[in-house]
Amino acid sequence: MSSKRTDFNKRITREIIAILIIKVIILLVIKNIWFTEPTIPKNFDNQVAERIAGDNSINKETR
Repeated sequence: MSSKRTDFNKRITREIIAILIIKVIILLVIKNIWFTEPTIPKNFDNQVAERIAGDNSINKETR
């Protein structure tokens, strides 16, 4: 009875490891296909960067 249980545990362990490996491979493929572009373009304009960063010297709020 215990040998059947250990065989079952080994089989389940192998299946879980195989599924995890397949999922990691699929995630890496998806990342390489859809996310190959850099997040910040090479010719990024300084005004856009200041606007995103929230430079307070240019944009003053009035209340």
